[in-house]
Amino acid sequence: MGDRRKLQGEIERCLKKVTEGVETFEDTWQKVHTAPNHNQKDKYEQELKKEIKKLQRLRDQIKAWISSTEIKDKKSLQEARKNIEQQMERFKIVERETKTKAYSKEGLGAGQKLDPQEKEKEECNQWIREAIQELKIQVDKFEADIETLSASLKKKKSDKDSRNKSKCY
Repeated sequence: MGDRRKLQGEIERCLKKVTEGVETFEDTWQKVHTAPNHNQKDKYEQELKKEIKKLQRLRDQIKAWISSTEIKDKKSLQEARKNIEQQMERFKIVERETKTKAYSKEGLGAGQKLDPQEKEKEECNQWIREAIQELKIQVDKFEADIETLSASLKKKKSDKDSRNKSKCY
């Protein structure tokens, strides 16, 4: 009976550590993706790696308990294990992005990833370039209209002058 209570207490502590570890992982995950520069991103990736190692150790312990016959209700243990494995998959993605060399086929194919501010700035610049192009087209059109009108005005003026000269004679 005492052994069972002790085991149940251990399981509860482990599940609590898993919950805290997943929360820490989530926070660090957000930091990795919002890091303003490469050095900070590397630092956060190292923190992420440490956290995933802790979660993996807890997962191994949970696996042992799941395979044990002493524990009847394994649902919470299985959920914790599944949660840890989801975080491990997310970590794999970050690790793959980190290890992708800039000039490899994958790196060149992926293109450059911009942070949200840079992306917004680039979109604004693109809009400005398009607006300038439209304005240039309008200016060219107006200049052509002016030339046409001034040419027709000169023609009318020269016709008028020639009529006036013919009247004088």
